[in-house]
Amino acid sequence: MLNHMILDLNADVGEGAGNDEVLLQLVTSINVACGFHAGDAPTMWRTLQLAGQFGIAAGAHPSFPDREHFGRREMQRSEDDIFADCVYQVGAFCQMAKAIGVRPSHIKPHGALYNLACRDEQYARPLVRAAELFDLPLVSLPGSVLERLCAGRVRFIREGFADRRYRPDGSLVSRSAPDALIHDPDEAVQQALALVRDGKIETLCVHGDHAEAVQFVQSLRRFFEDHKIELAAIA
Repeated sequence: MLNHMILDLNADVGEGAGNDEVLLQLVTSINVACGFHAGDAPTMWRTLQLAGQFGIAAGAHPSFPDREHFGRREMQRSEDDIFADCVYQVGAFCQMAKAIGVRPSHIKPHGALYNLACRDEQYARPLVRAAELFDLPLVSLPGSVLERLCAGRVRFIREGFADRRYRPDGSLVSRSAPDALIHDPDEAVQQALALVRDGKIETLCVHGDHAEAVQFVQSLRRFFEDHKIELAAIA
């Protein structure tokens, strides 16, 4: 039995997967693609409008400039270039959110940028600088380099994944590996249970481009209701 707790349930959206409107009615926060790996200005605009309509938190989901590989290819970029990439993307997101009347709630890097920032200071430092500039929390893996660099500078929100497999060191299995994704909703629920019991995460992610995303989120919500876990935006 789990003690009463509050958990945020987030999804990466605005990426052209076709299920965003359904997901936005099931999650408590979203990470909106800013155009570098997927999405575009009209998609961001519509996604933020839906976030306002459904009353959920919306954050920026910046990436490497890599639409060809959906932002999942590791790229060699200087710290200044990464900072400029993030300022460009998050700045556009924040101004669009302001025009719609939605408060930006956080920054969550996408794909290869996320993974590199978790283990390499060169990629983590410019993300922390961008978060400081926009005065927004950063979302990523607990125990990461990014969490360490956020200390005393910006709020850090610890994230777990229901639909991704982990390595023993707590990092994520590469998306290029055949077993990177979980496809069974029951397995996703069991992984979520383990992460929640561990007590290290504040928000749980389901990828919006996952083929079973809606089914996963529905299964997770039923599980959370059964175990009296309250869902609410963390940022």
